Amino acid sequence: MAPAASKVAASPALAAPGAAWEAVIGLETHVQLGTASKIFSPASTAFGDDPNTHIDPVVCGLPGTLPVLNVKVLEYAVKAALALNLKVAAHSKFDRKQYFYPDLPKNYQISQFDQPIAEDGWIEVEVAEKGKETYLKTIGIERLHMEEDAGKLVHAGSDRLAGSSHSLVDYNRAGVALAEIVSKPDLRTGREAAEYASEIRRIMRYLGVSDGNMQEGSLRCDVNISVRQGPDAPFGVKVEIKNMNSFSAIQKACEYEIQRQIKAIEAGEPIVQETRLWDEGKQLTKSMRIKEGSSDYRYFPEPDLGPIEVNEAQRQAWLSELPELPSAKRHRYADQLGLSIYDARVLTDERAMAEYFEAVVAAGAEAKGAANWICGDIAAHVNANRLDYASLPLRPEQLAELVGLIEANTISGKIAKEILPELLEQGGSAKAIVAARGLGMISDPAAIGTIVDGLLAAHPAEVEAFRGGKNKLQGFFVGQLMKQTGGRADPKLANQILMEKLKG
Repeated sequence: MAPAASKVAASPALAAPGAAWEAVIGLETHVQLGTASKIFSPASTAFGDDPNTHIDPVVCGLPGTLPVLNVKVLEYAVKAALALNLKVAAHSKFDRKQYFYPDLPKNYQISQFDQPIAEDGWIEVEVAEKGKETYLKTIGIERLHMEEDAGKLVHAGSDRLAGSSHSLVDYNRAGVALAEIVSKPDLRTGREAAEYASEIRRIMRYLGVSDGNMQEGSLRCDVNISVRQGPDAPFGVKVEIKNMNSFSAIQKACEYEIQRQIKAIEAGEPIVQETRLWDEGKQLTKSMRIKEGSSDYRYFPEPDLGPIEVNEAQRQAWLSELPELPSAKRHRYADQLGLSIYDARVLTDERAMAEYFEAVVAAGAEAKGAANWICGDIAAHVNANRLDYASLPLRPEQLAELVGLIEANTISGKIAKEILPELLEQGGSAKAIVAARGLGMISDPAAIGTIVDGLLAAHPAEVEAFRGGKNKLQGFFVGQLMKQTGGRADPKLANQILMEKLKG
């Protein structure tokens, strides 16, 4: 957990009378680093196994045991920090954070306090508010530090210790490596908070340092919220919210808590510095405990671990291994490939999807055409069948061939949709399928003219009605034409010839 401010008086922050209320939001994001073993012991980090099967004397804090830093944790933490534009410290250290709770077998947590591994960074967030124009916002990041996770308590008969008949503890998660990322209080709405958390997850997944699975606890967010009247007013009393396992929950919890605090202050009620829980079922926050301050944790340097040193050569080596990050990809797709903001956002949400798209374009496909197919039918197929792009039978060069056939008017989009399921299931050449089944586009004006003549002769009453002013019948004739040609008629040419003959 990030160092907390000391408790402050429970009083509202007011500006000029009548000034609009403004929320001040910061997030503490706990990212489970995807190492095979724990931060200070060789115990496994595998998820979902029987309780208390991934423990050892170090995890349990048995007398005489000593922690040893997992060097992969340091690598992942530094890479995460570099991707978030943080300044990596040449020298940092671990500290003991004292608190007594059943999920901490040692009765203290090894974390970092006043000398974290990295400080002072930022990320760019794209915010899409409903009914508003999408905008970019730069969010400051105060720090990233390494720490060990606690165990998991399961309360019988209640979701909290209070009110339960008994509690069970699973130490499998205890000692798992975390990177805690603390934002600056730069967020102002629930939507901004959700987008920020989503971008943090996206970056961590691009780096490969975490799977970011919120349902499994691989990424957890605590939100700190206060309200004030006007942007120049001092910060109000901060309330922390826990227990959010989705970006939607983060947004809804923020929106509820902002209104709760405003109503309380306007009613003359004090806001106290506390920790609250988000109740997904009731869609509200409820008090959990009074918020601790940093003095309550009695931090002191961890005596069993030496200082951490990251020299410039090592930092540069890890920096060179970073992939192109989501924000850079979004800008490149829009600026160089001419994609819409929406398409760029969808394509870059997952690194595997972006790499598949880029491989299709590299194979010769027009970017917009490739984006349309990948964001639409292909993404739907991948998601519905829980596939990954790396093993998709339809290889990038095969999709590029399909897109090329459409661009060259060799086949219509309708025909492409008809053969796509087979390509997705088996792969293969779209050109070969089209040739074998005679699905090529009919682009001969004489051939289309003959078909249209027969169509008009078969529907004289509709022709007369159209010429009498019922223009909507154009759609009827287009449908009949496409039905007769199996969707193979060149749409532009067919419409032109059809309208010429319909008008006589």
